[in-house]
Amino acid sequence: MNEEQPNGNPWLKSLLVWGGIFMALLLVVSMFGARGETGGTTIPYSDFRAKVVEGSVSEVQVGTERISGRYKSGEAFNTVPIPNDTTLPQLLQDNGVRYQGKAQEEPNVLLYILVQALPFMLILGVAFFALRQVQKGGGSGAMGFGKSKAKMLTERQGRVTFNDVAGIDEAREELEEIVEFLRDPQRFSKLGGQIPKGALLVGSPGTGKTLLARAIAGEAGVPFFTISGSDFVEMFVGVGASRVRDMFEQAKKNAPCIVFIDEIDAVGRHRGHGLGNSNDEREQTLNQLLVEMDGFEANEGIIIIAATNRPDVLDPALLRPGRFDRQVVVPIPDIEGREKILSVHMKKVPLAPDVNPRTIARGTPGFSGADLANLVNEAALLAARRNKRLVAMQEFEDAKDKVMMGAERRSMVMTEDEKKMTAYHEAGHAIVSVHEDASDPIHKATIIPRGRALGMVMRLPERDSYSYHRDKMHANLSVAMGGRVAEEIIFGHDKVSSGASSDIQYATSLARNMVTKWGMSDKLGPLQYEEQQEGYLGMGGSARLFASDETNKLIDTEIRELVDGAHARARDILNANEQQLHLLAQALLEYETLTGDEITQLMKDGKIDRPDRSSGPSQPVPVRGSAIPKAGRRYSGGTAPQGA
Repeated sequence: MNEEQPNGNPWLKSLLVWGGIFMALLLVVSMFGARGETGGTTIPYSDFRAKVVEGSVSEVQVGTERISGRYKSGEAFNTVPIPNDTTLPQLLQDNGVRYQGKAQEEPNVLLYILVQALPFMLILGVAFFALRQVQKGGGSGAMGFGKSKAKMLTERQGRVTFNDVAGIDEAREELEEIVEFLRDPQRFSKLGGQIPKGALLVGSPGTGKTLLARAIAGEAGVPFFTISGSDFVEMFVGVGASRVRDMFEQAKKNAPCIVFIDEIDAVGRHRGHGLGNSNDEREQTLNQLLVEMDGFEANEGIIIIAATNRPDVLDPALLRPGRFDRQVVVPIPDIEGREKILSVHMKKVPLAPDVNPRTIARGTPGFSGADLANLVNEAALLAARRNKRLVAMQEFEDAKDKVMMGAERRSMVMTEDEKKMTAYHEAGHAIVSVHEDASDPIHKATIIPRGRALGMVMRLPERDSYSYHRDKMHANLSVAMGGRVAEEIIFGHDKVSSGASSDIQYATSLARNMVTKWGMSDKLGPLQYEEQQEGYLGMGGSARLFASDETNKLIDTEIRELVDGAHARARDILNANEQQLHLLAQALLEYETLTGDEITQLMKDGKIDRPDRSSGPSQPVPVRGSAIPKAGRRYSGGTAPQGA
């Protein structure tokens, strides 16, 4: 169904209306002017009689309210006579002035009525214009507060199909069934099935919820209305409910149709939930939405699809069957899904023969669809900056490092001592990671400043992980402490820098979650002492403790023991492999960036097979002296458990 087109230009119509009113005012003013105008100058009656006596007047017209005439010079004049002056005719006759009477003007009844009715006509015209504005759809009128802001999506706005959606096959299949029901309802209704009234898309930001909705619009072949949850909420109580009613009225006129509400948590929060007085406007809007979706009057043929990344804050009445019959989880894609998503986005980019989507997918665990689209775009921008005609694998690797670790800051000036401190700090992380069996393999280590960090060790898992074991968490704690311990061993207790601040923050957060959420403390047992407050899908928000004062003290003690234990394990590993620590630190100073394979080769052979600028390949790395600390470094472990 095509979107209704307005007849003519609304701005032109408004201009014509106000132009007509202005012309009417000009006409009335001109009529008043014409009525009062007699021509010539106005003189006092005494001066008029004196002019007559002087013989300056040639002719006059005498009326009851005004006398007009001409001087012998031809100039016109007029004056107001004194009532009942019977001497004037004799005066005119004695001085040889031609005179005649002037008939009394009959009043113009039509003009009188027009003048009296003009203010009322203006008021009615303005009121009519305002009512026309109110009647305009979509809330675009001057007083259209209660009109829905839902827009009908058409093919002109960019058609997306299910072929453009990859990596979330289960979610796509759930919604493909809704599209099939709209296309062929008899196929399902003959067995007693009813079309779902609503589907709620739940997933982290960037996983493709809105893209799925656009694909439904492109595939369904029925009218598709889209609106944001925030479009319902206004400062005036009752406006949101009015917009909900108007939206469903539009949908009924175009049924069967689909209505997509993005970020429904803006209007669908728990009623009466939170501190202080509840928001009457939001609650009234939600109540109206509940009634329209499944109230006393059924809305047949209208399917509501909504998206949110915060399902925990939605009102239970909104989630029950009959309103949102299906909750479709749109997850972070696995390696197969990432490969498909990359293939979709790479169709728009000229690729070099060495580009392998599978390899890129393996190196991007935890990336959402939006992250992968950004990765492909960054690679294309890098290739254009390097004046290349094709996007090669090197651009994708550099783009991946930029997205995961931040942009390189080569313009940042660091002293040799600061570089040395950074190199030993990052080498400490890397050596502990190599000797912790449960740790993920190292992807890259660098002492080039990236983002807010002066150096970084990036680890990537060999496969997608959906849960983490206790031994891996202890390994992550040890790796986090490796940089701090390396500074203590090489530079001494008094030369320890503030570079481990983010490492300490990460380790403390991980240890706290192990104790209070995941039941990994032998003294406290498998109990939950901390609950996540509002936040999307376990991310963000605040935490609240459910424990007594004694238990809180025990929690702090257990967290301290976990971090201290990790610190001790990291010290044992680095003391036992101090020669490797020096070797890796000098290699980082030499090459600035090392891959995981190069670090493994260095630990095994004591050298790196990389061409040297002056001496050729396979040069051994010399061991150099100590350095003084640097400040402000961030550690990136890459595999922190969920919620840590």
